[in-house]
Amino acid sequence: MGDKKIMCLVCGRIFYEGQGIKINIGGQELVFHSKSCTIKFFKSLVLYLDQKNLGDAVKMTIKEFEDRISEIREKTKKKLEAL
Repeated sequence: MGDKKIMCLVCGRIFYEGQGIKINIGGQELVFHSKSCTIKFFKSLVLYLDQKNLGDAVKMTIKEFEDRISEIREKTKKKLEAL
């Protein structure tokens, strides 16, 4: 683990490099000490986004996850049929 200390963007907690969550987005490195701080940040970020673009992004994300679930179910079904 590194000796460098980092501060969480949301709660201000100080923690060591190698812990927490780092995300590079929008040309910025965002650092959070926990998943709950990460979720708080993104919930707030969503409020600042253009609602039309956000709606399109939500639809595309839902489709992505629905496709993944369908693929998983299809693979499971094929495995069960093979037995």
